[in-house]
Amino acid sequence: MSPADLVQRVLAAPPRLGRTRLVCVDGPAGSGKTTLAGRLADALPGEVTVVHMDDLYAGWALTGAVARLSSGVLRPVSEGRPGSFHRYDWSAARFSSGATPVPVPAVLVVEGCASASRAVDPWATLRIWVEAPAALRLARGLARDGADLAPEWHRWQRLEAAHFAADGTRDRADVVVDGGA
Repeated sequence: MSPADLVQRVLAAPPRLGRTRLVCVDGPAGSGKTTLAGRLADALPGEVTVVHMDDLYAGWALTGAVARLSSGVLRPVSEGRPGSFHRYDWSAARFSSGATPVPVPAVLVVEGCASASRAVDPWATLRIWVEAPAALRLARGLARDGADLAPEWHRWQRLEAAHFAADGTRDRADVVVDGGA
């Protein structure tokens, strides 16, 4: 499905996050979520904000990321108020002290593993699952992050697979996109 087709799907659906349409771009690491989210944000009319789950993880862990997204961003935006979050600094291995503001946009695109978790379903306008072959995903990740992080990548792949299986993320997606192309 092209970004233009996705734009039509987003605009045809009613907002469920207050007056904001929430688009969740989920799938395994290295599948092309960030690229798709950027293309979609560029193609959507009006004010669009993109939030990356990588900024909400406490390092190589999923624990707490969805709670941080929900309490700091989704809940306030659903009430018509700007949200915020403390961005994880991967180099310093801690969250920043300053808050990153999130306005109340027409469309909020949240991309990353766990962005379409069940806890987010009541607010989601569109849940997009992006997939690609495991070998390609790993190669993309190591090319981006460096071969020395291979053990973390392998551990992350097991962690996200367990999350997706328990959450039924792919089966609940509204759209499945091939990120390997």
